[in-house]
Amino acid sequence: MTAATPKGERRRQALVEAAAELLVEGGFDAIRHRAVAERAGLPLASTTYYFDSLDELITAAVEFHAHAELASCRERLATISDRLTDDDVLVELVLDLLVGQDVTDTEAMLLRYERLVATGRRPYLRPLMRVLSMELHSLIAEIFARSGRDIAPDRVEELIALVDGSMVNAFIELKPDPRGVAARMLRSALSRHG
Repeated sequence: MTAATPKGERRRQALVEAAAELLVEGGFDAIRHRAVAERAGLPLASTTYYFDSLDELITAAVEFHAHAELASCRERLATISDRLTDDDVLVELVLDLLVGQDVTDTEAMLLRYERLVATGRRPYLRPLMRVLSMELHSLIAEIFARSGRDIAPDRVEELIALVDGSMVNAFIELKPDPRGVAARMLRSALSRHG
């Protein structure tokens, strides 16, 4: 169902934002009708009024959260474009986009990867994830282009896989600074391939 009035749109948006917060804090299992309604400060019935299913609400939350992250990175890119030739600035911006901006919260980074893996078990998210993946790849290519490194799409995919693999391995090996591990790997790859 759609919210036809401004009040309805505000309520629907409040539910989406509440679901996105729960997603970040606790993954997909944290998004339940009651939890979302309570977080949004709305009646329980509002979740089923504005969304045909929990899957639709989860999809809206994933889309909202992903677009907020992409927008945040675009804003930062606009303010630091002139410093992207510095590999440290470049690496930190790419890592902010891929693993999150909180450099000290290992739990948040772990939850982020758990969410990414869990999307594979949710077929209803696949169309959205394809679109978001293309947007992510495009933004990373733009970041590298603005740094003076015009890289091919398959190279963007390789660098994302390098960061993701580094992070997952660091989690498995219980390393205290998984982001630092990914940063070293990305810097090394950039120094080898320019």
